[in-house]
Amino acid sequence: MDETANNGNKKQGLSKKVIAILVVALVIIGGSVAAYALMTGSAKAQYFLAEKNTIEFIGEQLEERYQPEFDWAKQASENPTETAIELSAEYNGPPAMGMPVNPQILNNATIDLTTQLDQQESELSTDVQVNFGGLAINDISVYMNADDLMLQLPFLQKTIKITDKGLSELLKESGPTINGELDFNTFFKSMNGALSEEDRKYIKEEYLTFIYEQLPKDAFQSAEETVKVQDKSIDAKKITMQLSEKQVKNMITSVLEKMKKDDKLKGMIKDQIKMQQFGTLSAGTMANPVQNAMENFDKSLEEAIKGVKVFQIPDGLTSEIWVSEDLIVKRNVEISMAPKDAEPAALNLNGTQLLTDKSQKVDYTATVTDPAIGEESTLNITANLSNKDNKVDDSISLSGGNTKITYNGSSTLEEGTREFERTLSIEGAGTFIWSGEATYNNDKMSSENNLTMESPDLQQDMISLQIDKEAKTIKKVDQPDNSNVKDISEMSTVEIQRYIQQEVRPHFQKWIMEIMGAPVPGETQGF
Repeated sequence: MDETANNGNKKQGLSKKVIAILVVALVIIGGSVAAYALMTGSAKAQYFLAEKNTIEFIGEQLEERYQPEFDWAKQASENPTETAIELSAEYNGPPAMGMPVNPQILNNATIDLTTQLDQQESELSTDVQVNFGGLAINDISVYMNADDLMLQLPFLQKTIKITDKGLSELLKESGPTINGELDFNTFFKSMNGALSEEDRKYIKEEYLTFIYEQLPKDAFQSAEETVKVQDKSIDAKKITMQLSEKQVKNMITSVLEKMKKDDKLKGMIKDQIKMQQFGTLSAGTMANPVQNAMENFDKSLEEAIKGVKVFQIPDGLTSEIWVSEDLIVKRNVEISMAPKDAEPAALNLNGTQLLTDKSQKVDYTATVTDPAIGEESTLNITANLSNKDNKVDDSISLSGGNTKITYNGSSTLEEGTREFERTLSIEGAGTFIWSGEATYNNDKMSSENNLTMESPDLQQDMISLQIDKEAKTIKKVDQPDNSNVKDISEMSTVEIQRYIQQEVRPHFQKWIMEIMGAPVPGETQGF
């Protein structure tokens, strides 16, 4: 009996998870991946070598234009750093009804954050100071390492400490639907990027090379052709990859089968899930959220492998690239897809790009024609990027339907100091403006940043946010004072509630009344 008959309705198509897996696999096959296999002179090798060269060129240009920022990011990831940030706001408009804060108080308010971080040793400390209209709140600090979290408050003599295991138990005791374990170390791991260098190398060798080797040589053809790229006529080599429906399905199935058996890849995915969830803790009824996610991953792969067999790709996949001076100058990708018994929807991606050391111009359009709804949707992206004599001028536009988003940025770099202004506009909604300057000098940096909004109802500079930053490398993160610590890791919810009521609350009430200048109950007031 058909399993779908039990539900009364025959299922059409695949789940969103399966479709996502199919799309990822198709994109990889369709030429967005740079094969790192041994290159020969074949059309197949030339196709992927052009992809590799283009991706590497774009990466090199990005690094060149923002070299000081990349150098500082590397410095901060490899050494302990101290970063001091001052936040302030300014309102220059007329008094507005419903404003929760007096503009004068807002204009004289500052928040100072001083953070020390050592990514290699998994240590973080942050001190907070707040000045709100002359009212100062100081001595708030947080310290975290791979195992412990410590909180120092200005109204308590003792520093509160709790371990990640203790906090996990406390959360599970306070909420019966909370499961899993917190792991503070995953917080520090996430700072180092989604994947380690070793993991990236593994994926490159195991999957990119695998895909390259699986693709048939006779699916690639090359020819010389003169092509118009924006306002230029270029002599290029046109390389076409044409895969039949059977070849596309075989390739997707091969990749999915490999993923299903790859324990190392599953370990990477598991680590990413842990980082996203700050461990394995989550709200819900599942006993182990990570295990549940991995089981769903396996089920999705099984479902995808079965679904590919009946999925429609009637015209296969066509990917064309035009190559000049080892770089892609034009691209066209065409594919039609649909679940079983549905009319295929067509996807077309085409566009041009002119990439030089001084400028990069891109113009691409993606079109989806869906006969099921009788609509054609288009998304266009254009970019005009310039980097000449340490002067950067960028313009990027993304438009589709009734939405248009535009980014414009300009900056100059002189003796380690970058002055910049960047705007992000949403047509009909407003413009976000970020201006300022940043200075980089080996083991230290500083920046001044001004953030404003402009819209039909809001003039520029009416309200702004100022962020001043000073950062430097240090020898090590300052350790908290362990001589007077209240460890609540082993305390139950009831014990913590009692501690808050009997110790924390009275000291907080006294402290807040003192800084507000109110009489403290029980104290004799002088005349």
